[in-house]
Amino acid sequence: MGPANFEFRITNYEFGTAKVDYFYDVCKINSSKFFSPMHLNLAKIPNRQSSIVNRQSIKNIIFDFGGVICNIDVKLTEKAFMDLGLKQFDTGRSISDSAGLFEDLETGTISPQHFRDELKKYFVNPVTDEQIDTAWNALLLDIPEPRIRLIEKVRQQYRIFLLSNTNEIHYRCYLENFRKQFGYNDFDALFEKAWLSHRIGLKKPSTEIFNYVMQHSALEPSETLFIDDTLRHVEGARKAGLHAHHLDIGRGEQIMDLFL
Repeated sequence: MGPANFEFRITNYEFGTAKVDYFYDVCKINSSKFFSPMHLNLAKIPNRQSSIVNRQSIKNIIFDFGGVICNIDVKLTEKAFMDLGLKQFDTGRSISDSAGLFEDLETGTISPQHFRDELKKYFVNPVTDEQIDTAWNALLLDIPEPRIRLIEKVRQQYRIFLLSNTNEIHYRCYLENFRKQFGYNDFDALFEKAWLSHRIGLKKPSTEIFNYVMQHSALEPSETLFIDDTLRHVEGARKAGLHAHHLDIGRGEQIMDLFL
């Protein structure tokens, strides 16, 4: 999950829009009394490196967050930074050249405050921490309720997980919105486990992050489906032996299309 590159040359940073935990744990209601389980629609899952022979072979599903569950628009953050006066180097380089600043934030190598302090060096005029956070979070849009309701049904049939390239600033923002909208305390209330890049020090598309999740969640790759809107993340999952589906949100595909 992560959006495309910034046009003003923040070139290789994926906003792991932060993949968050959800859902229907409010009042400890047993949702199975109200929702019938959902099954994979195999006609929608391509037979590529790891084909799914039958629906019963899939026991676990790992969801991406940004683009798959939460709508995002990177251009909004791009515009917000430009409006604040983000400058480029005279040499034509930009902040994407600044020693992996974005990747360090996503893997938890640096703190949010260190990120803000470093980023401030690239603005024409002084900016506050609050202004940086507001611009940084501008890309985070809504979490459509039908997606949450779908996941509540899917979890009756499969073990479900969240795996997101994200950072602490984004995470706090969308978690707050998630709590207000759906009443969950955190994402582990819906998913069996939410795996977030900035907390485990790994990020997609490396095979290491998928191996980490397999090991720490006691999952078999051959029984696990990964769903992401970024093709290279899907390819990384396949290299680790998982089944994977590229959700083509550019053509309007949504996770609801993958289940019956």
